[in-house]
Amino acid sequence: MEETGKENKEQMEQMEQKEKREQKEQQKEYEQYIKAVTPTHNLGLQMLKAFLTGGIICCIGQFILNYAGSLGLDKQTAGSWCSLILVLLSVILTGFNIYPKIVKWGGAGALVPITGFANSVAAPAIEYKAEGQVFGIGCKIFTIAGPVILYGIFSSWVLGLIYWIGKMLGFF
Repeated sequence: MEETGKENKEQMEQMEQKEKREQKEQQKEYEQYIKAVTPTHNLGLQMLKAFLTGGIICCIGQFILNYAGSLGLDKQTAGSWCSLILVLLSVILTGFNIYPKIVKWGGAGALVPITGFANSVAAPAIEYKAEGQVFGIGCKIFTIAGPVILYGIFSSWVLGLIYWIGKMLGFF
């Protein structure tokens, strides 16, 4: 009976060792998989692409401003038309699934300007339209842009409060 107990104990130890080896092998395989699928980034190239993308968007905006000015519009009206046209272009390109490709290539250069903000509002609206007007578009339209709006308003309020207090104390 003691021999059977020892054999069982040895078998259990062998099974535990086998399990540990299998877990180590799985861990190694998983690490190799992660290494294979994780993209490597070239910071310099990403910065160049972002610079070019943002620069092209800004050049398009400047062209619109100059053209609107040549039509006799004042700076404020020309700026409004420029913003409207850039937002419209961004939404149209998002609808045709072109703007996400621009964002993938240009990174922050396409996300930061007003066109990126328009894309962040239009993309969820397009994606969730199948769920209906209220529960689809209505609930999801600001999933990306909502935090930007919230923290933008909050930080401007905090900075305004700091400025007001500084003005009252004679710092500004």
